[in-house]
Amino acid sequence: MRIRHQSDNTAEIVATVVEAMDSVKGKEIVTLDLRETGTAVTDFFVICHAATKVQVEAIADKVVDLVREKTKTKPYHIEGKDNTEWILIDFVDVVVHIFLQQARSFYQLEELWADAERIVKEED
Repeated sequence: MRIRHQSDNTAEIVATVVEAMDSVKGKEIVTLDLRETGTAVTDFFVICHAATKVQVEAIADKVVDLVREKTKTKPYHIEGKDNTEWILIDFVDVVVHIFLQQARSFYQLEELWADAERIVKEED
């Protein structure tokens, strides 16, 4: 059994991440519910991609700012800001992945967690 932080507002963090991604035109926003997989180190992955590095960085900045504003939650850790092909934002119970489109296709993160429940945000 893994030891992890139990956040009282995990659902609110997930919803806020999706809202932030959508507001900056993140593409193919998918939430993976990993709680029933038994092997995950977090409860949720929220994944999207963008066409440019500038947009990847803009989405990451918006996620951090909006989650902090709405839920008073700061990231535990952020990786990938140097090359902006794949930025990971760790909120402990929620891990956010923002990819360049080509990197998302290459790594196929959703396929690695194919047994997780998948919630797809419909594009406007």
